[in-house]
Amino acid sequence: MTSALSSTPPASPLAMPTQVLSRRPARFDASPDPLTILARAITFGGSLALTAGACYQLYRIIPLDEAATLAAPARLWLTFLLWLLLFLFTTTFAWISLSATGALAGLLSVCHLSGSTRRQRHPGADTALRGRTVLIMPIYNEDAISACAALAAMGEDLARTGLQGHFEIFILSDSNAADVLATEQAAAQYLRDHLRGTMPVWYRRREHNSERKAGNIRDFVNRWGDSYDYMVVLDADSLIAGETLVALVREMDADPASGILQTLPRLHGGKTLFARLQQFAGIAYGPVFSRGLCAWQGHDGNYWGHNAIIRTRAFAASAGLPVLPGRRPFAGEIRSHDFVEAALMRRAGWSVRMLPELAHSWEECPTTLLDAAIRDRRWAQGNVQHLAVVSARGLRWPSRAHMLMGVMNYLTSLLWLAMVTLGLVLSTQFALPQPGLLPVENLPVFDSKGMIGLFIFTMALLLLPKMLGLASGLLTPEMRGGMGRLTFFCSVLLELLFSVLHAPIFMLIHSRHLWDILHGQDSGWSAQRRQESGIHWRQLLMSHGTHTVVGILLLSLLLWLPSSLLYWMLPIIVGLLLAVPLSALGGSQAAGQWLERRGLLGIPEERALPEIMQRRHALLDACEPIITARAARTATPSV
Repeated sequence: MTSALSSTPPASPLAMPTQVLSRRPARFDASPDPLTILARAITFGGSLALTAGACYQLYRIIPLDEAATLAAPARLWLTFLLWLLLFLFTTTFAWISLSATGALAGLLSVCHLSGSTRRQRHPGADTALRGRTVLIMPIYNEDAISACAALAAMGEDLARTGLQGHFEIFILSDSNAADVLATEQAAAQYLRDHLRGTMPVWYRRREHNSERKAGNIRDFVNRWGDSYDYMVVLDADSLIAGETLVALVREMDADPASGILQTLPRLHGGKTLFARLQQFAGIAYGPVFSRGLCAWQGHDGNYWGHNAIIRTRAFAASAGLPVLPGRRPFAGEIRSHDFVEAALMRRAGWSVRMLPELAHSWEECPTTLLDAAIRDRRWAQGNVQHLAVVSARGLRWPSRAHMLMGVMNYLTSLLWLAMVTLGLVLSTQFALPQPGLLPVENLPVFDSKGMIGLFIFTMALLLLPKMLGLASGLLTPEMRGGMGRLTFFCSVLLELLFSVLHAPIFMLIHSRHLWDILHGQDSGWSAQRRQESGIHWRQLLMSHGTHTVVGILLLSLLLWLPSSLLYWMLPIIVGLLLAVPLSALGGSQAAGQWLERRGLLGIPEERALPEIMQRRHALLDACEPIITARAARTATPSV
């Protein structure tokens, strides 16, 4: 397979200097339009107002005044606990309210009114392409056969547009497993042969995979970047239709200030119950969240590392990542590089926009709860690293907000766990007489009616985005992917049930992630598992045994205490008690297929498989035995 190993184009180097975070770049005019300003006021101003109101309401409910009348030891202890409760509630409520107000902001205007697409020139379908574009797929010990089948389908789909001459394909390998390499190189050779005469296909394997995916792309830019105006970054599970790729290039051609255009990839291809839950949530609620995000971010958008087009020379000039100083895992190579690259490009004056209305962009999703937890471990560490980047000089405040929100995705679980623990402490404190404190009947009491009202309001805000998704689906056939109203409604209820049960499991998983990160444990770099591999009960027991034990202890404590907290915490207790069977059920293909036969948790791609997906499946069936045979005959290179 020598030809595959040396299949690179002539060198066309493009310098990608490392950016200095403490140095402010030249100023640029980036004033948002009025509708973006209004969306930001609704999202952040609305969240601030709601949080202030809820905080004041809880302040009136908790018995701070009564606690102040107790004797010194009891007064100090209970006052501290009550103020801590107020802080934890305010912080978690702020996060909940931000999601709700963001969804409301999305109702203002779909993206084209918010400023994120309104300014673009809307190039016509017959507009000639000016740029030269490369589809780059960085891979690391991935399923190369599946990846190459997807690339072949994209190449064929571009050929149907008649514009394939403007595109090339480049596989950027960081793989280091001997068995994977043989298959990978055979797959690259097959892809080149299959698309010969259609478009060039290049393959490069790095011997030293420094800086992981970000370093892989940077090496490509340094060696061949000057040959390409744009690069479409793909993951190994990405699939984008030819017409969508052409539309992305036309958008970049039409707007010289565009640095990154991010599509909103839909999830597809999952067969397990857990994967189907994620896929359905994407079509049911994804438009609500994306409209809100698009409304307030405007041109100060974000980049998710794949299924996006990037202006190559802008990226090279402004997005070279530094190595963070200090102690790992906080320091070192930046893991969640995409957020930082978007922020640095925006700092340099390039717009970063999302185009959620641009269809036919897909990716796959984790097939089990444990696979999602492994992926989240990497993301958690990368997002925590952003705390060292968020203060970089010259960043736009929405870019800082994206980074802080990424951290809050995981920190909220820890805050929620702390609040649950504090609730248990307060229940114990208020329910059991203790030496040196007052009898139970003399202890302060909460305003139970006020607490119930505040709880209902908080739950209403938490569910608001999903209820907006439900309403949109019931009113608009396109939003429910061809499902009947009753089927869609039942699917929403089913997804909501599993979300409630999974929430306490992820609360403990994310809290453990943060604990490990704080103690210097690195996440490592493992290939993502994208295919179902069956249920492994031993692994489930090892992974979720602690969650089950915590659920048993919670239930035992609250049954022992004369406290109504048991009823409030039943969803948490049930989720933890059922952690092992829930995880097993989520990883079951049989459960997923049972629901599919009944039309539940469906997505449009199951009812009418897009042509490019049909072609990908056919190519996968055709190429797998050929590539496998070639790989078996090929001597494996040393690694």
